[in-house]
Parts: sequence; C-alpha cells; structure tokens
Amino acid sequence: MAFKLPDLPYAKDALAPHMSAETLEFHHGKHHKAYVDKLNQLITGTEFEGLSLEDVIVKTHGVKKHQAIFNNAGQHWNHAQFWAAMKPKGGGKIPESLEKRIVADLGSVEDFKRSFTENGVGQFGSGWVWLVEADGRLQVTKTANAENPLAEGQRMILVCDVWEHAYYIDYRNERPKFLKTFLEHLVDWEAAAARLEAKVPDLKAKKGQSRSAA
Repeated sequence: MAFKLPDLPYAKDALAPHMSAETLEFHHGKHHKAYVDKLNQLITGTEFEGLSLEDVIVKTHGVKKHQAIFNNAGQHWNHAQFWAAMKPKGGGKIPESLEKRIVADLGSVEDFKRSFTENGVGQFGSGWVWLVEADGRLQVTKTANAENPLAEGQRMILVCDVWEHAYYIDYRNERPKFLKTFLEHLVDWEAAAARLEAKVPDLKAKKGQSRSAA
C-alpha cells in the first residue's frame, strides 16, 4: 500500500500569524508531498514495498545503496512529527509530568529552551532539532538532512524543522526568531508530554539487524 501525505491536524491558516498559510501551503503541500511521492516511486517493486514507514527507515539507515530511500522515508517521517508538534495557540505552560523530567534531566525549563534554540541555530545547513529520550534520559539533539532519532533507536518527544523552507517565507533568514516563536507560540506541549508517557518498543535491536547489508 502506497504511503500518503497526511492531512495537517489544523487548518492551513490556524497557526497564523506565527506560521502563515503560505508557508504551510508550500511546506506541507509541496515539499512534504514531494518526499512521499518520491518514496513511493523508489520502493515500488522492492523489498521495502508494503513495510511500515518506521521499518523502511530502520532497515535503510546507513545502507549506502538505499540512501535515496532513507532520505525520502526519513523526511516523510520527520515532517509528520513536525506537524504534530504544533497546534493553534501553542506554547504556554508545560504539563507537570514533562516539566519535571526536563528539570531533572536538563537542569531547568530555561536551560532546555536555551539548548534547544542553540542546537537549532547551530545546525549547519538543513536539518532538525529534537528533544529525545535516550538511555532513560531526556536529551536535546540535532540532525542533518533526513537523519532522525528513530534511526538511532531513540524516542522522539519534540521536533522543530530548521530547513530554510520551514521559516523563510515568514522569517527570512532569522532562524533564531523562528525557533523562539516555535517554543513560545507554536509548540504543543501536551502532545510532547503524551509522547513521553507513551509506551513504545525499543528500536535499537531492529536497527542493529538492519545494518548488516551495507
């Protein structure tokens, strides 16, 4: 069954003025769609056809001959997480369960926000900034291009896209301002808390099995 572009969980103008309908029209309707279309084209007739998106990512990660499949599968998954990380009238108070973990593992909410912003700004070129759970602790990480925590066996809690097409229409080259706005007005803290509390399988063993066919 072919992969499909997921619907946005809100109207295209619902994040304005912090993220415009024009940005979502291009970012979701064109950029994300292109990854989905290319992924379907690449996996047709291969061993990956019919697998879940997560399995495609894990099985192709680090395998040179499947790099194009990984790139498009990773970008499909990354973008789907990004849309779900935001909501209209986002930001505000962090749920207690998530706040306690942030304070315990990262020092304070302000320390977390500073690290998240610095990592996002510091990601050279295109990529992503993440809050993940790894080895039982919350960590702020960044990845380039289509790389993601799923491929590394980590749990994704929160993500922000720092590719230029995520913010250029609304913020031009002001990536720091975009990240500040994301944390203050766009992020869905309740969704992040729910992801932290969810029970998910450990992907590390699957990742190790997938890298034997380089």
